[in-house]
Amino acid sequence: MLEVNTKAPAFTLQDKDGNAVSLGDFFGKKVVLYFYPKDNTPGCTRQACAFANSYNGFQKQDVVVIGISKDSVVSHEKFAQKHSLPFILLSDPDLIAIQAYDVWKEKKLYGKVGMGVIRATYIIDEQGMIEKVMPKVKPDTNAQEILEYLQGKG
Repeated sequence: MLEVNTKAPAFTLQDKDGNAVSLGDFFGKKVVLYFYPKDNTPGCTRQACAFANSYNGFQKQDVVVIGISKDSVVSHEKFAQKHSLPFILLSDPDLIAIQAYDVWKEKKLYGKVGMGVIRATYIIDEQGMIEKVMPKVKPDTNAQEILEYLQGKG
């Protein structure tokens, strides 16, 4: 995982509508950058819906929420539509941001070992520096923990 107080790696990826989105587009705003393994899986759906349910709280604090996985633009579009996700989803099939943020790791699933995206969240401050690193987050509580952290900072 990357360290607190280091510059957040820049990236430009496509959103669910095929538009290019760069981290630099949000300079001057706080960004919650969460990485997740796969659209429409039980844990990832619960995590995305928790962010959607908490979205007003993020908006009130002028915080941008971005979810990144290696799923396609089309997959993200369907996922966002199916679950009414109001925040940005970025497609990273070439693992550009996923590797830059050190969330491409060896995983074990049903006794098989393979590489995959680990569930992790970064909070990036208004100057593009990593403010908080949250490795191994829980899908059901991640969004609320971030809101509580941000409110405690306020």
